[in-house]
Amino acid sequence: MNRLSDTDDLDIEARDAIDAQAASWFARNHNDAGRADRKAFAAWQATPAHARAYAEFEQLWADLAQLQQLNKPVALPKRKPSVWRPALAVAAALLCAVLASHLGAPRELYHSQVAAHAKGMRTLSLPDGTTLYVNANTRLRVDFSAHQRIVHLDKGQVYIEVAADKERPLFVQAGEANVRVVGTGFDVRRSQQQLVVSVAHGQVAFEPSAKSPVSLLGAQQRAIYSYAKGTMQQQTLTAEEVADWRSGHLSFRNRELASLIDELSLYRPQAPLQVSKAVAHLKVSGNLDVNDPDALLNALPALLPVKTVVSADGIVRIEPSK
Repeated sequence: MNRLSDTDDLDIEARDAIDAQAASWFARNHNDAGRADRKAFAAWQATPAHARAYAEFEQLWADLAQLQQLNKPVALPKRKPSVWRPALAVAAALLCAVLASHLGAPRELYHSQVAAHAKGMRTLSLPDGTTLYVNANTRLRVDFSAHQRIVHLDKGQVYIEVAADKERPLFVQAGEANVRVVGTGFDVRRSQQQLVVSVAHGQVAFEPSAKSPVSLLGAQQRAIYSYAKGTMQQQTLTAEEVADWRSGHLSFRNRELASLIDELSLYRPQAPLQVSKAVAHLKVSGNLDVNDPDALLNALPALLPVKTVVSADGIVRIEPSK
């Protein structure tokens, strides 16, 4: 009998490691992998050895499925003899045990739709210990599976105090944008012109669109993404500024008028607000009572050289006063 060399031992160990990775990716891909996982899998599979191991695992799984069909013995299809791969076989057996334990169970462990009222905040406690603070005029959906937690923000604003779970990250999906966290507190606002992510504590990965790079945001950092420009700017905040709308009052300093009006629109959806380009970049400071947004609109002419004009179709437009 020939003895394996040290190099052969290393090759076997490397193959075993790749086989284990293939099994892990197979399990993830069959449990609603998110966009981030799909990108990581594509990068991993670009290596020929990885793609080969994954294809072998798929074939092995297909063979096992045939054996289970109708609960009676079925001969495996004839295949070319291959080298015994202990890691691949063990990984497949473990995966069978894990998936078999979930047969008949619903894929979604938790599902809910939330629609907030025109005024006031809603608080929702989720089964994993996560808490959602939902702002006025907000719509979102919650979908928790065995391997990931997803909050779909259709419109509006939500502050999330995330229960840590390294095995099951939480994603916020807002249109094309994706925010990934494990355990942290952060705020997301999806309005007409901007997508804003503010972090109270912990860290989030923010991907504003499929074509944009991922940005890491830490405690007391904010990222503002402009839909029209496709650009993002970052700011540093105080701890009190993150999701201060929960107190009923929003303070702002040297805020661009266009950005302020975009946020103000969240509190008065019945009458769209527009800002003239001529005054969009003016800076303003003050306070907003989220239960009385028109008070701020009425005060704007005293703070800036602007006027409000209401069109016949109910649109309120802010224009230069001269």
